[in-house]
Amino acid sequence: MVELKITTIGNSAGVVLPKEVMARLKVQKGDVLYLVETPSGYHLTPYDEAFVRQVRAAERVLKEQRDVLRELAR
Repeated sequence: MVELKITTIGNSAGVVLPKEVMARLKVQKGDVLYLVETPSGYHLTPYDEAFVRQVRAAERVLKEQRDVLRELAR
């Protein structure tokens, strides 16, 4: 567990992520993180779960409807 302290950043509040946490998340300054509420608490992730689901759905459509899409492309 990593303890984060809420601090003032300009007119807002925020937390500073230690280098070790950023390395484990594989993120760097300027990247976007998502705070997702789960039944067991909050989950901080660099991945947008909704976007991942959309990409997977699109991949299924592309695979299942390959012939239809090929015809539409003509």
